[in-house]
This record gives sequence, structure tokens and C-alpha cells, in this order.
Amino acid sequence: MRALLMLATLVAACYASYKLTPHHTANEDTIFTTLYMHVVPAALVAPHAEGDVDHGGAPTPRDHGPVDEHGAVAEAGHAAHDEPLFAIPLPGFLSAFDGDPHHEGVQLVLYNLQIFQLGALVMLLLAFSGVPGYLRTGRGEWVTRRAAGFCLWVRDDLVEPAMGPDLTRKFLPLLMFVFFFIAAQNLMGLAPMSATPTASIFVTAALALITFGIMIIGGMMAQGPVGFFKHLVPDVPLLLWPLMFVIELAGLVIKPVALMIRLFANMTGGHLVVLSFLALIFFFAERFQSVGMALSPVWVGFAVFIMIIEAFVALVQAYIFTMLSALFISAAIHPEH
Repeated sequence: MRALLMLATLVAACYASYKLTPHHTANEDTIFTTLYMHVVPAALVAPHAEGDVDHGGAPTPRDHGPVDEHGAVAEAGHAAHDEPLFAIPLPGFLSAFDGDPHHEGVQLVLYNLQIFQLGALVMLLLAFSGVPGYLRTGRGEWVTRRAAGFCLWVRDDLVEPAMGPDLTRKFLPLLMFVFFFIAAQNLMGLAPMSATPTASIFVTAALALITFGIMIIGGMMAQGPVGFFKHLVPDVPLLLWPLMFVIELAGLVIKPVALMIRLFANMTGGHLVVLSFLALIFFFAERFQSVGMALSPVWVGFAVFIMIIEAFVALVQAYIFTMLSALFISAAIHPEH
């Protein structure tokens, strides 16, 4: 039952994303540009009005652009603006977060990424709600047993070797959630009509900021504010201390930045490779007609191969992010100098 509910959650998230986001058409410059737009987060917009025709019928303003009095579709670049499904006004100095540039002022809107983040949370709740009972009684269905095994693996083979028993007891719930939350988002992004939240730099930046905040606050609580910055620099000659302090201080900031970029770049790059192979089908079919279509199985085979690798990368990136976070937090709280 849990597996079916998790599958239903994934299908519902993909369907909601499909219905509430504008669909990309071939109005863009090339088929590559059209497909690459699926990697860019899309703002949630109000669903079709009852009079709109779906993709199997006549063009609608939502899909192709405004229709004039003769029923002709306007040129690309003059598409009608879809109203955001949900918008909150923000102060002007937060213009970097404006999700609706068609309206005056700064608007905070919901994106399709939030659908899959909420879906990941629901799937984690379904998968792990039976784990405590299984660990106490030894009784549980297939999903619960596998989830419990992953929990023990994260504790024994991932977090504890990096942090030691004492810090593991304090930070295991957080790091375990980070691992499974990232893994769920990565894997959900492989489904058709889905989006990958971790392919957005804003999502990975928020995750990295959590690690950075724990490093700073935890280090200061354990060593004191003065002791934390004092222990950044190992025993070096006095003349080198100022230079080493600047280098170590920069390294303190570079660590979460590396976490942010690594996760974002790997998830985005994998999707771009898959979309490139799929775009080659249409590109060669347009340029070389029948010969190009004959090559379609080749590009599909390469795309499937990359998707299999991406499934592995999705888990590896969750592992790397969690392991490095554990190492960085441990080093900040108990520096080995």
C-alpha cells in the first residue's frame, strides 16, 4: 500500500506540474532551446479557462500567443501573459526574487519546483512513517524494511564515520533528512513531465546555507566566538598568521559554495545531456528527413543510457552532499589543529 501511495504522489505531482505551468512550444529559435527550457523553473499559472482548447485542438493564447480577430496566432515573443496562480508582493530591494516581471513591483510566486518539493516530503512521510515501529517490533512491509535499512546505512556508514558517536547523536536526524530529501527530489526529477528542484541554484543554495549556518553557530557554541576564529588557523609562524587567517576564512565560505554548485551542476548537466540527445532526433529529422529519422533509435538509446546513469548520480549526489556536510560540521565544531 505504501508503494502505491508513493507512486500516486509522484503521478499527482507530475500532473499538477503539467496542468499549472506554461507549455513550451517550437516558437523558440531551435528545438534545443525549446527542450532546454524544461530545465528552467516555471512559475505556476492559473489553469485553462473552460473555453480553452487543449493541445490536441486549436492553438490557444497560453500555448502559442494571442489570437487576433481573424483567429490567427500572433508572432512569437508577443505571447499573452498568464496570471500567476499565487503571488505575494515584496519590497523593491528584493527584485532578484521577482517571479512575475510582467507586473509592476516585485512578486513572489510559486514555481513547479515547490510541487515536487512537497511531493518529496509526502513520499518521505509515507516511506518512513513505519520505520520506528519496524525497528521496535521487527514487523513491517517491503517499503518499511528497505527504508529502515537505508536509515541504518546512513547512520553507520555515512554520518558516524565522519562525525563520531557524540556528534552523530546530535546531528543524525538533520543529516538523515537532508540525504533522503535530496535523493527524493533528484529521483522525482527523472519522471516524465516532472521538474528537479535540485537543478535550481536557489534550492541548492538554501541547502548549503543550512550547512554553513550550523558550521558557524555550532562552532561558536562549542569553542566560543573568539576560539572559533582563533582555531581556524593551525600553528604557523606569526608572520604567516594574517595570510593564513584570510585563506582559512575564505575556505570557510568556499565549502558551502562548493556544496551548492556541485549538486546544482551535476543535476542540471545530466538533464541537459538527455535533452540534447532527444533534440537530435528532431534536428536530424528536419535536416535529413528519412535518414535522420532512421538515426532516432541511436539517440533514444543514448538518452536512455544517460537516464540510467542519472538515477545512479541522483543517489551519489545525495550521498556526497550529506557526507561533506557531516565533515564540514564536524571540523567546525571540533577542529583538528
